[in-house]
Amino acid sequence: MTIKRSNTPEPDPEFDAFAKNYDEALQEGLDLTGESKEYFAQHRVEWITEQLKSRKVPTKSILDFGCGTGGSVDYLLEQLAPDRLVGTDVSDDSLKIARSSHPDPRCHFERLDQFKPNADLDLAFCNGVFHHIPLSDRQQCVQTIFEALKPGGHFCFWENNPWNPGTRWVMKRVPFDRDAIMLWPSESRRLLRQSGFEIVTTQYCFFFPNFLRALRPLEAYLASIPLGGQYLVIAKKP
Repeated sequence: MTIKRSNTPEPDPEFDAFAKNYDEALQEGLDLTGESKEYFAQHRVEWITEQLKSRKVPTKSILDFGCGTGGSVDYLLEQLAPDRLVGTDVSDDSLKIARSSHPDPRCHFERLDQFKPNADLDLAFCNGVFHHIPLSDRQQCVQTIFEALKPGGHFCFWENNPWNPGTRWVMKRVPFDRDAIMLWPSESRRLLRQSGFEIVTTQYCFFFPNFLRALRPLEAYLASIPLGGQYLVIAKKP
């Protein structure tokens, strides 16, 4: 399947405007959960680390698609120990912050419209990116990720769960999320399949806010129930 690259999203001045206060704007919504953005970023990476290790998936080279200011980078480096991490985004200002915050020589950050997929990466990761991408551009972005991965490479695709009313409530409080178009899990799987991915699993996470944190050990047993605040689709390039 081939899609013209003219649809690749161009630099985004909206997210440039939020780059310097991105963390504060995001935390405005997350305060409702009683947790910091670091809690969610770390737990997402810990979750996929367990999933990938159980499947013996290589993680020596990683694409952080829509990396923003690099909020997941330290956790990806720590948990998955790649030799190389490439972060892409449409916001120049966000990438500047990511570069200055992560001088690790394993890391390289570049704007999405300049990124050239070479089928040389083991793993792609994204979190909460696709609900910001215009509908007309979403398939092309999935195709870019598909072309960036080696045969047998995996894609860990996190999105906010429309089934969860708490997630919708949080998003309404975050300035850059208020007008976002959420993706249903079935829609995400369809996008991935249309670019050639095979679906490995769909799992749900973040069921309990901080005041119910004693129940969090149950989340591993609830992962198939579509009520968590986010969902993860793991897909594989044949």
